[in-house]
Amino acid sequence: MTYLPFAKPTVDEDTIAGVVEVLRSGWIATGPKVQEFERALSEYLGGRIVRTFTSATAALEIALQACGIGPGDEVIVPAMTFAASANVVMRVGAKPVFVDVELDTRNIDPQALEAAITPRTRAVMPVHFAGLAVDMTRVYAIAQRHGLRVIEDAAHAIGTRFAGKRIGSFGDIVSFSFHPNKNMTTIEGGALSLPSDVELQTVELQRFHGLKREPDGNADVLLPGGKSNLSDVSARIGIAQLKQLDGFIERRHALVARYFDQWQTDPPCLLPARGDSDHSWHMFAPLLPLAQVDLSRAQFIKAMHERGIGVGVHYPALHLFTAYRQLGYREGDFPNAERIGRETVTLPLFPTLELPDVDRVCAAAREVLAQAGPRHR
Repeated sequence: MTYLPFAKPTVDEDTIAGVVEVLRSGWIATGPKVQEFERALSEYLGGRIVRTFTSATAALEIALQACGIGPGDEVIVPAMTFAASANVVMRVGAKPVFVDVELDTRNIDPQALEAAITPRTRAVMPVHFAGLAVDMTRVYAIAQRHGLRVIEDAAHAIGTRFAGKRIGSFGDIVSFSFHPNKNMTTIEGGALSLPSDVELQTVELQRFHGLKREPDGNADVLLPGGKSNLSDVSARIGIAQLKQLDGFIERRHALVARYFDQWQTDPPCLLPARGDSDHSWHMFAPLLPLAQVDLSRAQFIKAMHERGIGVGVHYPALHLFTAYRQLGYREGDFPNAERIGRETVTLPLFPTLELPDVDRVCAAAREVLAQAGPRHR
């Protein structure tokens, strides 16, 4: 029986051959392939300025630095996201202020967002969870009213559209991830889409040692930057992946449609918001009916693994991690994020998955939940 992981990169033989060519070229660090990849991303995003990085985490941290965010500032972050979204805020010396999310979309609640704004708020960081776009009309209206920057965490959302426009082709600063479990990969990697060249110098300096090279061969260090420049090896993978991205997303749509058609459990799971054709479907993550069955999530994951099916957890509620409890957050602060964090499971979804594989996943989940029986109160 073939084991089905919950995520798997799709890398074809032409891409592998292209990587070999780069390795043989002798230029494997940042070079012509990175420039080509950035140009291709810019074209994909309607001509915006794009710079690449070793990770989306590095890109987010540099975005905060480019906005001048630091000690004493606050950044509003959804309580349901990966830890990186808040970690980078702490790393620049600012404070993440968590707000709850909508239960069906898993995206930041705009009403809660506006209620959390204080005189110290400098930015908001909406996360397009699982590839479903946040209501950016509302978010940008709130940001404009309060004079805030918007740093979109689009780690899940390369290829997603909002109001017909690709995420990253409009708005303020937008960060993407190219980790192997995302809709396209560069092995590890990320990118920023910038609204203008105002932030560009800071972004480039922070990306590579704060170094500014002069035409005469001299150089100066203008600030204590880090090092998060992408390699040509990774960029060559990204060039090929970007060309296939729309096809990957189309395949994800077909697989997700099959999930919705075949998913029937008793008691029922809470399925993610279906969205529309603009959803890039990075993940398919229902909520298990754990309050109604005699089963823990760990037991469900184990039972699915025994049936040859990988299951992930994306994510625990962020404010309940030790690092953020130390800021005063407690259980009960954000009920929707906490319920999602308790009940969520991520099921197999990747372009080479077959429709019968989806049927197998659905049948296995139905069997595991049925065998558990009702929870006795």
